[in-house]
Amino acid sequence: MSQRTLLLLSQDNAHYERLLKAANLPHLRILQANNQLDAEKLIGEAHILMAEPARAKPLLPKASKLSWLQSTYAGVDVLLDPDSRRDYQLTNVRGIFGPLMSEYVFGHLLSLMRQMPVYREQQKQRLWQSHPYQGLKGRTMLILGTGSIGQHIAHTGKHFGMKVLGISRSGRERAGFDQVYQLPALNKMLAQADVVVSVLPATRDTRHLFNAARFEHFKPGAILFNVGRGSAVHSGDLLTALRTGKLAMAVLDVFEQEPLPADSPLWGQPNLIVTPHNSGYSFPEDVAQIFIRNYIRFIDGQPLDSKIDFDKGY
Repeated sequence: MSQRTLLLLSQDNAHYERLLKAANLPHLRILQANNQLDAEKLIGEAHILMAEPARAKPLLPKASKLSWLQSTYAGVDVLLDPDSRRDYQLTNVRGIFGPLMSEYVFGHLLSLMRQMPVYREQQKQRLWQSHPYQGLKGRTMLILGTGSIGQHIAHTGKHFGMKVLGISRSGRERAGFDQVYQLPALNKMLAQADVVVSVLPATRDTRHLFNAARFEHFKPGAILFNVGRGSAVHSGDLLTALRTGKLAMAVLDVFEQEPLPADSPLWGQPNLIVTPHNSGYSFPEDVAQIFIRNYIRFIDGQPLDSKIDFDKGY
């Protein structure tokens, strides 16, 4: 069998190379590009790319031998615009972010429900003062996106005694959810939800799903989390909803423009928590395992796991 050439295009190149060499994969030659110049020089040799999507994108027109691109991230939307190439197999990483995203959502949620930031401030003032609070038990959580991440968050919600509703394209039943609905039911579900979590990918249907009209349907006092894609939330409309009290609180890990510009008014909004797109980190050990399993399938001519449908966008 002929040799396959893999080109690494990631901030963790050296780490990936160590992990993949240790796996002794058959017929695999591994190259790494640590800057744009190296990448341009080597791209023509690569049958396979293991890459951060944004690093791969400008090189695709020159990748004449490419047959498979393994993304090191879950989000591959930069590779999906209509004028991009589609004559190769694109796979992403799934199944490894559920625990991390769940920790993120419930870490923030518990901190807010129990008013931890308030007590931290009071401690500085040596102030002994209790505030009323409510637990998560009996509350309703609505999760948009019922894949592996959504299911993990749902199971954690059930553990805390929450009622968990889901929204997905198909509306099919999923483990951990009390009920799953299709997108047209969203407004009705929002009226019941104390906590709304979007783990949606970026597709045509999800762009600005949360806009001024949508915020009208939120239950008073609700908290919105966005850990999916920034494009799902209209930033200007969100800001208005937070300022007018239509939305009580938002926790955002993703934004329409990243990094979030220093002059964005979102930074200064008191009932908004901003984090720098780090709720679920791609740990090289996990990503390498996914690549190794898929490489074996690839050389055996079997269908690849976590393959992206270019039309659906996930």
